[in-house]
Amino acid sequence: MPGEEVWVVGEHCSTGERKYYVSNLPAEASIKQLAGAIKARWICEQAHQQLKEELGLDHFEGRSWNGLHRHTLMAMIAYAFLQSRRLKQAAGEKRICGPPPQPTLPAVRTEILKIIQKPPPETCPHCGKCIFEKNLPK
Repeated sequence: MPGEEVWVVGEHCSTGERKYYVSNLPAEASIKQLAGAIKARWICEQAHQQLKEELGLDHFEGRSWNGLHRHTLMAMIAYAFLQSRRLKQAAGEKRICGPPPQPTLPAVRTEILKIIQKPPPETCPHCGKCIFEKNLPK
């Protein structure tokens, strides 16, 4: 057959589900390396799912290539920020199983929305002057 050799790896889950993967790792690769590469894919899929569900990666409705790139960049920056906060809080805790580190992405998103949705102040916190003019020129 043409092309390079590939690994076909089968996984039998305890639920009875069967999964198959194709890998192009070298023939000298150990089973541990194969499993590591396969499981690393799951982390990428989880990140993509969280970007779509929690940070709106799939909500772009623009028509320009630059707009798409900006939207994707902002979603990735938000994801990196939230992950750094989550991992910073979980630092020092060795976790083998159990719930994910707190705060979760949905919890952080909810708190950010609460902050954003607060009405703006009517007076300047520094000088006390009214921010909104009641009689604006038309």
